[in-house]
Amino acid sequence: MSVVPPSGMNLRGAVDLSSLVNRPAAPAAGAPAAAGAPGAPAAGPVAVPSLVLEGTDANFGEILELSMSVPVIVDLWAEWCEPCKQLTPILEKLVTEYAGQFVLAKVDVDSNPQLTQAFQAQSIPTVAAVIGGQPVQLFSGALPEGQVREVLHRVFELAAQHGVTGTAVPPDAAEGEAVEASAPVEPELPPLHQEAYDAIERGDYDAAIALYKTALARDPRDQMAVAGLAQVSLLARLNGKTMAEIRSAAAAAPDDLQAQLTVADLDLSGGHIEDAFDRLLALFPSQDPAGRNEIRQRILELFEVVGQDDPRVPPTRSRLTALLY
Repeated sequence: MSVVPPSGMNLRGAVDLSSLVNRPAAPAAGAPAAAGAPGAPAAGPVAVPSLVLEGTDANFGEILELSMSVPVIVDLWAEWCEPCKQLTPILEKLVTEYAGQFVLAKVDVDSNPQLTQAFQAQSIPTVAAVIGGQPVQLFSGALPEGQVREVLHRVFELAAQHGVTGTAVPPDAAEGEAVEASAPVEPELPPLHQEAYDAIERGDYDAAIALYKTALARDPRDQMAVAGLAQVSLLARLNGKTMAEIRSAAAAAPDDLQAQLTVADLDLSGGHIEDAFDRLLALFPSQDPAGRNEIRQRILELFEVVGQDDPRVPPTRSRLTALLY
């Protein structure tokens, strides 16, 4: 999996869906009816045909309309994708458990090339959110349920900030009686994880790092803490530096280990994962033992950022092993 760093979760439009938004949406079976005032976030009950919808190139304009009222989680998958068969049932379980707090839109990448390109799905499964008509990249790969809940928690926080707090109500939830919007049920995080998340939200990366390290001291098998520590460490290393400064420093000093490590961080945070790994592996042979060890540790940490099950990790691990031995 690859998880977008927490502070990068915003509504700046990381994915360009303009080609789908600006064209008339063709009617499609199972597409949700638009609810609420066009272009304005809404709260309250929102009628939907189902909590799980089929997203297509043809009907996605209507799903964008729905996202003005209820957060939409987009699951880009394929029938032949084994990790998809692990992740999709988790998403389907959670969309039912959270009782309309979000809607799941499943997109078959083989049948919907425009959406696949728009969401920049370089590997699958890829999961994104659409909130108030704006896309937010979330992660790729099959996450365990606990980490999916943590991502949903952040999506709900972001949706609330933008007034998208409606509750999706399928027909079978309202037979014969009026439907009242239920209060959102926030997924609970372990206390140290919640404190770390709060620290990240206020930009205190050092505090978040300390909290994740405390969680790991208590339980070295806490994979959520391992991933969280790797992500916030990446944010801390890039904090206060501009893209131009990082790339200029790396170009001016191709043999400067720290400059190259930083630009690799930048590449990975921007989704250029293979570029980041290639840069570090190419630098490895020219370093002394201390430098090689630092590169090795950084690559292993970046594995945690993108996820051990990301398809780019195994070949990178093999290349690193060959360089080590």
